[in-house]
Amino acid sequence: MKVDYKVGNTIQYKGYVGSVEFSEEDRIFYGKVMGVRSLISYEGENEKELLNDFHAAVDDYLKTRVEEVKRSCIIK
Repeated sequence: MKVDYKVGNTIQYKGYVGSVEFSEEDRIFYGKVMGVRSLISYEGENEKELLNDFHAAVDDYLKTRVEEVKRSCIIK
């Protein structure tokens, strides 16, 4: 099923929700992951690039969180 991502829509991946915005000046789609304290942003010139960058940003965030938890366990 093809989904057209428009400004104001949200995208989801691994339980995280991201916004979809468009900069007319820069002619680029961008967004941020919502509901987390960290600023996790992503961008792309088209739908495929936006989704790929969103997925990579979420994966990187999850990897970082796992490493932080491991470090905190070692310190204790």
